[in-house]
Amino acid sequence: MPEVSLDFPRAWVEFVNPDDESEVLRCDLTWLTSSYACVFGSGCAGIYADSPDVGCCTLGAHFADRDDETRVAGFVARLTLELWQRHPGRAVRTRDWVEMDDDGERKTRVARHDDGQQACVFANRADHPAGEGCALHALALREGRHPLETKPDVCWQLPIRRTFREVERMDGTSYTEVGIGEYDRRGWGPGGHDLDWYCSGNTEAHVAPEPVYLTHAAELVALMGRAAYDELVVHCDRHLRSRSLLALHPADPRA
Repeated sequence: MPEVSLDFPRAWVEFVNPDDESEVLRCDLTWLTSSYACVFGSGCAGIYADSPDVGCCTLGAHFADRDDETRVAGFVARLTLELWQRHPGRAVRTRDWVEMDDDGERKTRVARHDDGQQACVFANRADHPAGEGCALHALALREGRHPLETKPDVCWQLPIRRTFREVERMDGTSYTEVGIGEYDRRGWGPGGHDLDWYCSGNTEAHVAPEPVYLTHAAELVALMGRAAYDELVVHCDRHLRSRSLLALHPADPRA
């Protein structure tokens, strides 16, 4: 089955953040209860056809802010030749792994490998002793950490997208809407429509035995907070029990 349409019926739930009454969480139950799984190395075709083996790491990762870059820098300094294929073999300098895009935004550097495929400088190839994939991810596993600690924010958040919107009620009061949903092609901006392949709407990537809200619990807790996540679990459980009446993700084989 080809990639599903970007527009289809979804079920949403809204609830006040138990830790902050000025926030209302708006969560996509359709996505969070789907069977999506990252299939890097086991079916992922890569977002660009000319770099099929590097998944969504082709363009490098933009930093969310200075704190994001500073946190990652601390872990880059811990990388070794054993873990990082493109390690410079000396003390790592910022220019070894950071570059500016055309708009002056800071991001991880992009390099071209011997096989001609372009990827983030931290993307190890299959012939590296640490194995194929992100060196920062490998570092986290080596040190017994969750990869969200070592990787740029955008990397560990995918395929979940968090958005913020200020909402004013008719009575003049207002709140911050925190959206938790699917990081589909649109999340990449206008260029997202030009990607040769993308996972979140592909049936090939909906193969997990458990739903997203469980397999990505650590990421959701980091994005929402523990109390909000615990409430989300209640709503997701109810949604799954009522799935015959509520929307399922069309890429999900149960749909």
